[in-house]
Amino acid sequence: MSATHLTGATVGDAEPGRTAPAGLFSAVSSPGDRRRALRSALAADRICRLPGAFSPLCARLVEDVGFEGVYVSGAVLSADLALPDIGLTTLTEVVHRSRQIARATERPVLVDADTGFGEPMSAARTISELEDAGVAGCHLEDQVNPKRCGHLDGKNVVPVEDMVRRLGAAVSARRDPDFVICARTDARATDGLDAAIDRAKAYVDAGADMIFTEALADASEFEAFRAAVDVPLLANLTEFGRSELVGAAVLEEIGYNAVIYPVTTLRIAMGAVEDALREIAETGTQTGWIDRMQHRSRLYELNRYADFNHFDSALFTHGSWR
Repeated sequence: MSATHLTGATVGDAEPGRTAPAGLFSAVSSPGDRRRALRSALAADRICRLPGAFSPLCARLVEDVGFEGVYVSGAVLSADLALPDIGLTTLTEVVHRSRQIARATERPVLVDADTGFGEPMSAARTISELEDAGVAGCHLEDQVNPKRCGHLDGKNVVPVEDMVRRLGAAVSARRDPDFVICARTDARATDGLDAAIDRAKAYVDAGADMIFTEALADASEFEAFRAAVDVPLLANLTEFGRSELVGAAVLEEIGYNAVIYPVTTLRIAMGAVEDALREIAETGTQTGWIDRMQHRSRLYELNRYADFNHFDSALFTHGSWR
């Protein structure tokens, strides 16, 4: 599929030299369109798959391959900054990366907003900033601030009442009712499955549109959660964690509505980069990797190089704007 199909627009949609081709600099669909698309996907019979994107170009590829949405992982953003996932990133950094990714794709973007970057008022501001960034939704978690990676030891959760206030503030700040606010609970690892289910129910009562339970062990626990909670559910299929990688088909059969693969693309990319760099360091050449690289022509297809070049040429051909 060519990159122009991502927007449904081609250079021919514009009058040369007078109008930029649709979708050349940002998505054609409005943030509202993409939020409604996420709502529709969560209500559909098929599970909504959201691979993590570590860059706008990666998000473009996620769309081109045919996934229903894009995920922005807090762990990926931290790692990309060469930082551990321990609550060191800021709201400004997360919003900036989310805006870059949202402008590059027609798919809805769901963002990891950690604990809301502070107390309830900070969570409220987080929703406002992410709405302005054009994303379709986010999830807020019930960990103590600063948080820890959800699949490692050492994390703690706040009292239920504190998370309810966090969510209440977030919901009250939402301007677009289609913006999805998902509540994540990390209580499975700290307090057990039943406690996590009780928390999820309280978070739904507080206004959460979707529930994300981190670090469920296996399919039986996903089933138990689905039986107990009657709102859309999101599953996390991350590698090297506490959860069995049961797969999207199994989750769909259980009745889950969405699944994220948060760090997968970064791990694949960095694994390949490391292997290639080691070979180059040893041999002095990258020739052994030529057939394993993304070809320049494919890169140009994804970033619409031909469309930009045509538009630029048209500007010089037709002279000044009228």
